[in-house]
Amino acid sequence: MKEDLPNLPQRRSIRLKEYDYSQAGAYFVTICSEGRQCLFGSVADYEMILNEFGALVASSWQWLATQYSYVLLDEWVVMPNHLHGILVITDRDAGASPAAGASRSAPTGKIKSLGSLIGAFKTVSTKHINKMRKTPGATIWQRNYYEHIVRDEDEMAKIREYIANNPARWGEDKYNPVGAVREPPATLVNRLPRS
Repeated sequence: MKEDLPNLPQRRSIRLKEYDYSQAGAYFVTICSEGRQCLFGSVADYEMILNEFGALVASSWQWLATQYSYVLLDEWVVMPNHLHGILVITDRDAGASPAAGASRSAPTGKIKSLGSLIGAFKTVSTKHINKMRKTPGATIWQRNYYEHIVRDEDEMAKIREYIANNPARWGEDKYNPVGAVREPPATLVNRLPRS
């Protein structure tokens, strides 16, 4: 009974209507931490330095390509509070043989959509980070993510360059909550685990 529900804000989808996000193609994605908290490390001397949580994010991102035979990862970077990456969905059969020693999902013949793949990444990385932090059920990622369908090689080259140069531009990055700094503020350093 819809009349009984309170007036809640309606979420508007940012995905293209009628587009099949499981079809072969390259997708540029940005996934932000909840509240854009700097959980994954810091930028020093224009390079990203991953902490333990950032290393878990990186390994969870790489897990996608070992888990799903039709997923390839192109350029990507974990930043202090977000991940930029190009995820390529190929038209290979979902049941293709995994690389030696790799464990892949059971062959279903159905390729997961980009949203399902991002959901799997978020679930796996959240589980590992919360286990390490001893914070079961804590939210790590924002609910949604940004995506852009890469249309041609010229666009792919520009996006690759953007991702590769992201740590060097962290001081001007709109996802940087502390402004133009090369080192995290003292309050952030106190929250990061000691190496």
